Amino acid sequence: MRSTPGLTPVIGIVNIGVMIVAVVALLVLPFGGDEPPAAPAPKTSRPAASPAPPVAATAESARKAGANEAGLVPVLMYHRILRKRVASIDRTPAQLRKELERLATHGYVPITAAEFVAGAIDVPAGAHPVVLTFDDGNPSHFALDADGAPKKDTVVRIIYDVAKEHPGFRPVATFWINKNPFGIRDHDRQAAAVRWLVEHGFEVGNHTFGHPDLYLLSKKRVSEAIVREQRQLAKLGAPKSTTFALPYGSRPKKRSLAREGRWDGTSYHFDAVFLAGAEPTISPYAKDFDPYNIPRIQSNGKKGECRKWCSQYWLEWLDRHPDRRYTSDGDPAHVSVPRRLKGKIKSRLGRMMIAY
Repeated sequence: MRSTPGLTPVIGIVNIGVMIVAVVALLVLPFGGDEPPAAPAPKTSRPAASPAPPVAATAESARKAGANEAGLVPVLMYHRILRKRVASIDRTPAQLRKELERLATHGYVPITAAEFVAGAIDVPAGAHPVVLTFDDGNPSHFALDADGAPKKDTVVRIIYDVAKEHPGFRPVATFWINKNPFGIRDHDRQAAAVRWLVEHGFEVGNHTFGHPDLYLLSKKRVSEAIVREQRQLAKLGAPKSTTFALPYGSRPKKRSLAREGRWDGTSYHFDAVFLAGAEPTISPYAKDFDPYNIPRIQSNGKKGECRKWCSQYWLEWLDRHPDRRYTSDGDPAHVSVPRRLKGKIKSRLGRMMIAY
């Protein structure tokens, strides 16, 4: 990340570390679990955030909000949410809830990965976007109880609980899934789960069909792994994926195949590719933004390798450096920055820019 000198060369090393840990995690605990029940029509309404009324930003209002839409955005990466952690990348429901509550009380508002990449960042003035991403479609991410509500201690239920307590916390996230989403093997149940999530504002995207290490595959097999999942998502009724998360954070030898390719008569293209570590990303409005190398931050404490690379460290760092963090002007039609950062915004956005 160019905005944090000295850290960029380390991203590749951290990605490798995350990849190794993820491999161990998948070996330690079998992937899958009890299938959630088929999803009936939800009986609980989606918690609604309380958006501020539309506002046309001005230099004065941007200054008052401390707007910096060239700033850093945390894209948080989660895997399994287990009552008892098995691998270092696992989190407990209590740990997830605590982190989300911290985000809510510090002015963060969730947006999806697709919204972030598209620059569709619509959060209130003075607030900060955060992207919550969950890999692998683990059963702990989503299931419905007998009443058709998100099951206790699943990711979706925890997000909803935090949104209910903090109305400004928008209840959305991105789930990148594989061939058996949420531990479900029956097609109709898979489709019901995906439909429920999409209808409630969540993003469901491509994480390959079998979660292979793409670096170890031939070019043909890389494209096959992606296309097979793309076809499955289409059959399940998910919108076409515009974002892609690398399994284990491992890039194919031909890196362009992570964003576009073709197999068995089917082509694919993604607007963005997300890595597995290890720092905040720069704004999608910034000149230096690279949509095919977007770093994420592993959710974790500050022990061991996480001393300077995981969520606790980075969220504390952003609190200590508020001038480096993305802060919204509250107006999606404009991009507001302090005048000293005017040169960092893409030139094509010049007519939208407010420099104060």
